[in-house]
Amino acid sequence: MRAVGVDLGTVRVGIAVSDELGLLAHPRPHLDGRDRAALIGELCRLAAAEGIDLFVVGLPTRLDGRESASTRRARSFAVALAERSGKRVELTDERWTTVEARRRLREGGVRERQGRQRIDSAAAAVLLQAWMDAHRVEAS
Repeated sequence: MRAVGVDLGTVRVGIAVSDELGLLAHPRPHLDGRDRAALIGELCRLAAAEGIDLFVVGLPTRLDGRESASTRRARSFAVALAERSGKRVELTDERWTTVEARRRLREGGVRERQGRQRIDSAAAAVLLQAWMDAHRVEAS
């Protein structure tokens, strides 16, 4: 199964795509998040071009697990994406993905200034990888 990880932002939306075997998540260049309809159109084109079966959308919650306005926007986006793409869409906790992505970029020698353009998609890769790892364990 091929999947796309989506880390929603108001300006930049991080994207990561799984490999053919569904084992590894690979970051892709971020997409513009300011126009929701255009963003969904880009994701639909990506799904068609890459043979994507599933979208995994990050669900931002507060650290205590409570929902926020961002949580409601992510839920609404997921519904719209599923309706327009005809693909399965799952929501998954994204509370620590950006922190982890920033740590990995820093460990990889990427400076903070360089990392700003890459952080959203790196966070999407962390999100998608965690989802794939969890579901691989469940399937075992």
